[in-house]
Formats: sequence, structure tokens, C-alpha cells
Amino acid sequence: MDLSYTPEEEDFRARLRDWLAGELPTLPPKPSPDDWPGRRAYDLGWQRRLHDAGYADVHWDASPTLRLIFLEETEKAGAPYVGANFVGLLHAGPTIAAEGTAEQRARWLPPILRGEEIWCQGFSEPGAGSDLAALRTRARRDGDTYVVTGSKIWTSHAEVADWCELLVRTDPGAPKHRGITWLALPMDTPGVTVRPLRTLTGSAEFAEVFLDEVRVPVANRVGDENDGWRVTMVTLSFERGTAFAGEVVACRRVLGELAVEARKNGRWDEPAIRRRLGRLHAEFRALWRLTQWNVSAAEASGGVPGAGGSVFKLRYSHARQELYDAAAEVLGPDCLDLDRPWALERLSSLSYTIAAGTSQVQHSIIAERILGLPKGR
Repeated sequence: MDLSYTPEEEDFRARLRDWLAGELPTLPPKPSPDDWPGRRAYDLGWQRRLHDAGYADVHWDASPTLRLIFLEETEKAGAPYVGANFVGLLHAGPTIAAEGTAEQRARWLPPILRGEEIWCQGFSEPGAGSDLAALRTRARRDGDTYVVTGSKIWTSHAEVADWCELLVRTDPGAPKHRGITWLALPMDTPGVTVRPLRTLTGSAEFAEVFLDEVRVPVANRVGDENDGWRVTMVTLSFERGTAFAGEVVACRRVLGELAVEARKNGRWDEPAIRRRLGRLHAEFRALWRLTQWNVSAAEASGGVPGAGGSVFKLRYSHARQELYDAAAEVLGPDCLDLDRPWALERLSSLSYTIAAGTSQVQHSIIAERILGLPKGR
């Protein structure tokens, strides 16, 4: 498989670098982590700049390779991350582009690209644990609407979202993977209640969402009724495929900064520290190559990432935790000071083996879909 870049792709990289160099110095100050209205405005403002410059559609209209170049170069330049636009740009948007009707694509994709609407993800539920298909939020068909009752948890950016990619159970009598439907829920619909959740790091980018007889138009269904599990696998393939690519670049940058810090505070003189950082350097180089391989495989298969994304997600989750454990070792007692670099990131890294599908789930996907092993009972 060819992992090199074409002249056209390198030209895209050069033009993007030039644009970033001129645009980033003109950005306004970044708002406080607790200022969610400010963060919403900041993230949407950055997306509008990307739209006006012709880079907004890179997450689904561009080839997977150009998408990877975009994520690499924006992270290297220190550009704003997608932030509150995360679900719309990297999950819901690509899913609608791949599975939605022409009318749905025309309605939902342009506002995401122009930085006008934010989406949240209503997948996980209390009591379901890591078994996403065990969801119990019910949707009863009533003419041209679904009447939805239930609750969601860990709903990313629900407090500032306009729309929610929502999984509901439309056929409780069907096998649990076959009675699910994927809906687009307007967050201002009567009966929707949002309660923010504060995480270990002190942030509140997640929320509980309660749904009490919420009416959602049947026209907002993406895919067929009871075919939502298949549509969800498309969503999760994007989440585990290229969505973390920029974070690999960020981790490689952090690793270099850790080496500098270790030389400053004397920890570099310890062979165990040097070996650990060296092994992590090799690990993240390999993860970047795996990302390129996954992108090439997606390009060959029509643009949707495959099960290889689970291999990446599994190893990256653990590598990120190991990176920030190494940061704590380099900092020593200072790692307990939350105002020091990497301290909050270390706490955040604990969630990575759970978010976007637990490591146990990824092991099962790899065993069944790549290795061809039988399903567990």
C-alpha cells in the first residue's frame, strides 16, 4: 500500500500552511473553559473562517488523505481544534453525508460547514454500560412523528447544541441490534431537558439528557427504521478512524516537550526515563503510520473507515495514557499541581480507554471482524 503523497496533495499542504500562517495571528483570545457560550461562539467563528477559505468541507467532501493532511497541519500550527463542532464535523456530518437523503444532506450539512449549528451525541445511556445496543430509550411511531421517552448520558456538548444524533429503540421485540433507529433531534424540542455533568478535570463538556414524550419528525430519520445499528457503525467508524488523527500529532509534540523538560530538571539523566520516552516516540510514529494506512484503506473502499480504526483506537487509547504517565514521572511531585502543563491532560487521558467504545469492545471488534474469531456467548 502506497503511503506517500501525490504532488497535488503536497500542494494542498503548502497552501494550507500559508493560510494558517496568515490567519492564526488574527484570532481573538480563547475563552475560559467554563464559558460555554463563549466557547460555542469561538468554535463556530473558527469554522466560519475555514468555510470562507474553502477548507470547511475537508471532513467529508475531501479525500481521506486530504483530511489527514488537514488534521496534521492544523495541529502542528496550533490552530483551534474543532471543539464544540466535534460531533457535527467528525461524527454526524460524515454519517449524514454517507447515509442521508439528498434533502437531509442539503438541510444539515451546510449549516455545520458554515459554522452555524452545533451537534451533540445521544448514544450512551445509564445502565447500558459499554453495551451500546442495550439502549432503552423508546421511540413510538405516531403518524409522521416518533414519540421519544428515555434518557442519555455523557452527551457531548449537549449544553450548547442545536441538534443531537440520537439512537432510539423503535422495535423492542426485535433482537437488540436490529430494533434501533438513528434520528436527528432538534435540541429545542419540548420535553428535552439537559443537565451538565462535571468531569474529574473540572470541565462540563458532557451532560445528561432527559427525553419526555419528545416528538421527532420521521423525516429526521437517517437510514431505515430499525436499521440504526448499521448506521451507527458508520458513525463509529468515523469516530475511531480519522477523528483522533490530530491528537496523534499533538501527542508527538507533547513528547518532544517532555524531553525538553526532562533535560531541564535532570530527569533525562535517568536511563529508565530515556528508554520510556524513546519507546513512546516509536509508538507514536507507528500510530501515525497506522493512521496513514487506515486512510489509504478508506480511500480504496469509498471513504468510510473500516475495522482497522478499532486497531488504532485500542492502541492509541493506551499510548495516550502511557504518555501522560510518563509526564507525571518527568514532573515528579509537580504532577499534582493542576496548574502545571500536562497535569489536567493526565486526568483526561484516563477516559480514553472508555470513550468512543471501551478497549474491551475494540478487542471484540478486532477478534470478530479482522481475525474472524467466533462471537462470544
